[in-house]
Amino acid sequence: MIGKIQGTGAYVPPKILENQQLEKWVETNDTWIRERTGVQRRHVVAKPEESTAFLATQAARQALKEARIKPEELDLILVSTVSADQMMPGTACLVQKELGAVRAAAFDLNAACSGFLVSYITACAYIESGLYQKILIIGSETLSNIVDWEDRGTCILFGDGAGAIVLTAEEEQKDERKYRPVLHSDGNQGKALTLQNRYHLNPFKQQQTFEREKESIVAGNKKDYVRMDGQAVFKFAVRKVPEIIQEVLEENQMKKEEIKYYVLHQANLRIIEQVAKRLKEPMEKFPVNLQEYGNTSSASIPILLHELNRDGKLKSGDRILLAGFGGGLTWGATILKW
Repeated sequence: MIGKIQGTGAYVPPKILENQQLEKWVETNDTWIRERTGVQRRHVVAKPEESTAFLATQAARQALKEARIKPEELDLILVSTVSADQMMPGTACLVQKELGAVRAAAFDLNAACSGFLVSYITACAYIESGLYQKILIIGSETLSNIVDWEDRGTCILFGDGAGAIVLTAEEEQKDERKYRPVLHSDGNQGKALTLQNRYHLNPFKQQQTFEREKESIVAGNKKDYVRMDGQAVFKFAVRKVPEIIQEVLEENQMKKEEIKYYVLHQANLRIIEQVAKRLKEPMEKFPVNLQEYGNTSSASIPILLHELNRDGKLKSGDRILLAGFGGGLTWGATILKW
């Protein structure tokens, strides 16, 4: 058995935050942001009901409608997010409730901006094993809730949104093949991109540590926002993403010419341009939508995939290469046939 995408969906909150509006909070301007990131605007949650689970559910309903699959037919729901509304229950369980997917197992995955890719690879493995037949995969983020709006290095980059796909099991045809994915991690570089938990005081710690943490909380110095070493992440991405694209092509004995589109995590336009340059591939093969949404972390790949599908740019038989990279540090790639 192999997994085939039967439907896609995406949802972003209606409120738009233009680059010019950020000038109220940090020392920046539209030209500076566009030149360094490619971002022109981003969508952000602004209403109480616009939770990570809410965005995920809206995208999921679109994908299920296109796939012509009822929620109660689902076997599994996977949600990738770094901005869950709560630690438990998981976002996937909240989505399961809202959809009425009474048969589905549901759990979250966290691999930061690589999360959707990891979820897709996990879902394919479940299908190939024969364990599940119909799987809903979602990347959903409300990053505006965890961004420090006084930190110019991060607040200009991120936006909110969700993307979803429905994957179903199909018998392998004679001309079909299973594509082998490639995943890597390097915890030694983990400090380049972090989001520490909102912790509570633990009275069982050594008294000195307890008092220091208490003072930090009172002073408002909790490290509960996204923190990023921008230069380190940029250098990591422009080096590792071309490498892993070459690796996954070699792993599957394929050539660049066989790939219709490279659907990359939408982190920064300069990163995508550098990847294209190093691969000696035209930018036309690298669709981009970050100018509209910013970096939506694990939602960026499924949102872009949905837009390509919606606009009729994906034809049966097209081979698409997905590549993600982000906190961990993590990076990976896989190939799918449309």
